Amino acid sequence: MMDAVKLALAGLVLLLGAIAALATGVLSLADLGDVADRVLPILAFVVAVTIVAELAAKAGVFDVTASWLARLSRGRTTLLWILVVVLAVVTTAFLSLDTTAVLLTPVVIAVARANGLPPLPFALTTVWLANTASLVLPVSNLTNLLALARMPGAGDPASFLLLLGPSAAVAVLVTVALLWAFQRRSLVGTFTVAAPPRVSDRVQLVAASVIVLALLPLLVSGLEPWVPATGAALALLALFAWRSPRALNVRLVPWSLLVFAAGLFSAVAALEAWGSGQLATAVAGSGSAPLDLLRMSGTALIAANGVDNLPAYLLLEPTADTPERLAALLIGVNAGPLITPWASLATLLWHQRLVAADVHLPWRRFILWGLVAAPLVVIAATLPLLLR
Repeated sequence: MMDAVKLALAGLVLLLGAIAALATGVLSLADLGDVADRVLPILAFVVAVTIVAELAAKAGVFDVTASWLARLSRGRTTLLWILVVVLAVVTTAFLSLDTTAVLLTPVVIAVARANGLPPLPFALTTVWLANTASLVLPVSNLTNLLALARMPGAGDPASFLLLLGPSAAVAVLVTVALLWAFQRRSLVGTFTVAAPPRVSDRVQLVAASVIVLALLPLLVSGLEPWVPATGAALALLALFAWRSPRALNVRLVPWSLLVFAAGLFSAVAALEAWGSGQLATAVAGSGSAPLDLLRMSGTALIAANGVDNLPAYLLLEPTADTPERLAALLIGVNAGPLITPWASLATLLWHQRLVAADVHLPWRRFILWGLVAAPLVVIAATLPLLLR
C-alpha cells in the first residue's frame, strides 16, 4: 500500500511540473493533446489487463496452474524450476511484466514452500524473467506499446517478433543460464509433491481459465491490445458479479500507476519541448553500425537503472530513428533493469510481495547479481541486431 501511495504522489508531482510547463509556455496544449492521443489506448490496456490478472488470480487460475506444474514435475526440483521458467515467460509475454512480478511471485513462493523447497530461487526467477522476457510481444511491456508506432509494418505483432524475436530468445536463454549458475545448488534433487490447493468455486475457476486462454491469442491477433483486454475484463467482471460480487471493488483498478503514468508522460513531453532530445542524442549517439547499437542499448541500460525504464525509454526515444536503434533501445530498457530496485516498477512491486511473504533478499545481493547479469543479457540480446 505504501509503495502505491508513493507512486501516486510521484505522479502528482510530475503532473504539477507539466502544469507549470503549460503555464510558462514551455509546453503547449497541442503537444499535450498529442501525448494524450498516444497514451490513452495504452493506459486503457494497462487497466484492462490488470483487472484480468487480478480476477484470474482471485479465481485461483495461477495457484492451480502452479500446483499442476508441481505434479507434472513428478517431484524433480530442476524440472519444476524449468516449468516455472516457462510459466513466467508466458505470463510476462501475454499479461505483462507487472503481472508476473505481482501475481506470479507469491504463487511460486507458496508452491515452493508447500513442497519443502527454498522459495528465493523461484522468486528471483520471476522478477528477472519479468524484465528480460518483456521483449517477447508488444503487450509484454508498456515500453513496447509506446514503441509500436515507430515499428515497421505499423507495429503489428508479426513485425515486432521479426525485429525483436531473436533478441528476446537470447535474453531469456541467457537469463535462465545465469539463474541456474547462481542458484543451481538449490535447484537439484527431489521433493514430495504437495496436495493440490482447495478450489472454493470450480465453476468460477473454469470460466476464468477459459476467458484468459481465449484472450492470449487475441492479444497477438493484430487488434489494438486494449480491445480484447477490455472484452476479457468485462467478461470476468460479469463472472464475478454473478459468482463472487464481494471480490469486486475499486482497488482492482491500478489508480496509483495511472496517476504516475499520466504525470510521467506529461513531464517527459515538457522535457522534450525544452530540448531534452539534443542531450539524448549526444549521449546515445546515432547510426546503426554495431558499436552504435551497442552504445544505444548500453545507454538505455544505464538510464533505466538510473531513473526507471519508462522515463529512460521516453527520454531516449527521439534518438531511435531506425528499427535497429529502436530495438536496441527496447533491449536496454526492458532487459537491463536488473540492478537497482527502482529500475522497473515490476521490481519494486516484486520486492513488496517478497516482504509480505517473509522472504528476505538484501538489496546489496540483488544489486551484485544484477551487475553481473544485466550487461551480459543486454550485450547478448543486442548481438542478433548486428546480423540484420
